[in-house]
Amino acid sequence: MKNVMRSFFVGAIAALLVASATVPSEAARRAARSTRAFDGTWSVVIQTLRGDCDPTLRAAVRIYSGRVYADDPSYQAYGAVGSGGAIRVTLVRGNQSAGGAGRLRGNVGSGWWRTASGQCSGRWTAERRFANY
Repeated sequence: MKNVMRSFFVGAIAALLVASATVPSEAARRAARSTRAFDGTWSVVIQTLRGDCDPTLRAAVRIYSGRVYADDPSYQAYGAVGSGGAIRVTLVRGNQSAGGAGRLRGNVGSGWWRTASGQCSGRWTAERRFANY
């Protein structure tokens, strides 16, 4: 009888552990919802403040589930948005790349950027054009 009871309790504990591992915590659900708050198409204005790069460029990026993607096939965009709106992005076109960081708040954002070579740097601003809900 002891072995049967012990087997029952071990099985019950194992089932609870498996169930709790597959159910996301409330904090995980809140974090997922908050990164989705920035989903949509964003128009980004990139201004050069130092270096011999184009003085101003415009790029379109799409954010989906907190991940950043290019909205134009002429370049690639990689990055992520945190639950508080902090964003890190790398843009690549041909053999050129630049990285940047900043913050999104509501439908606007701003931050800084720098080329991988360090040749140019500046600021960027962003405005959400379309939300994906």
